[in-house]
Amino acid sequence: MDIVEEEFINPGTRMCAGCAMQLIYRFALKALGPNTILTVPASCLTVLHGMQGFCSTKVSVLHTPFATTGAAASGIVASLEEKGLADNICVVAFAGDGGTSDIGIQALSGAAERGTNFIYACYDNEAYMNTGVQRSSSTPLGAFTATTPGGKIRPKKNMPRILEAHGIPYVATANGSYPIDLYDKFKRARDIKGTRYFHILSACPPGWRFDPKDTIYIGRLATETGFWPLYEIINGKFVLSQPSKKFLDPAKRKDIEQYLSAQKRFSNISKQDIESYRNYIRDQWNEIKRRLENQ
Repeated sequence: MDIVEEEFINPGTRMCAGCAMQLIYRFALKALGPNTILTVPASCLTVLHGMQGFCSTKVSVLHTPFATTGAAASGIVASLEEKGLADNICVVAFAGDGGTSDIGIQALSGAAERGTNFIYACYDNEAYMNTGVQRSSSTPLGAFTATTPGGKIRPKKNMPRILEAHGIPYVATANGSYPIDLYDKFKRARDIKGTRYFHILSACPPGWRFDPKDTIYIGRLATETGFWPLYEIINGKFVLSQPSKKFLDPAKRKDIEQYLSAQKRFSNISKQDIESYRNYIRDQWNEIKRRLENQ
């Protein structure tokens, strides 16, 4: 695939070394192009954009309060529709997992239920990283955070399934360690009308406690173990993405312990929780197989 050469993020951002979110944002903007308006709540992404008076991106960005991303995007879309510009400009909301699955879920759900014509992308680094690594409902089982020092006792919330239940035309998972797959999906989603939802794994070196040089490796392990399958749901049809197709065969998946042991946030995880991950992955892939066979 030919990737757009133009860059929409200027060099020299304030992101942490090894941040997968910057890679995600870079390839998403390449796919979306210059006729894009972004709305972003309080999150790591506001750090990338820079301080007042400066902006690292070459597209328009509206910073909003934590809970308002879906509502702000709805307002932008309504304004563009009133001015007859909605067909030429893509409205995109980019938010973290806390601003999506917790604080902002009401505004997102409302926008999706109304069929608002925008893309909502959640970059999921699995905690409130910008404020000191506090747990979110997207933090996985057994993970250390500042508010779960003994490890989180609940599994993460399944946001793609929640958004699918809204009956929207497009839901996709992605992974910052597979930028070509992500780019392709954003290109496809740009031309679909209605609410489109992305849930993107964003490996975080300081929050997950691994060396920044290992970002791509860690992110790929999430998919190679079967924990983070890559797929699209297009008008109700489930499509398994190319990087994940071989993992329909359990023998080709790496063991989840390899992924967990590579991150110090799981250093105290119990054997029982590791087994819970294995069971979760098995059940998740059995459900994927059923969906592929029955559609």
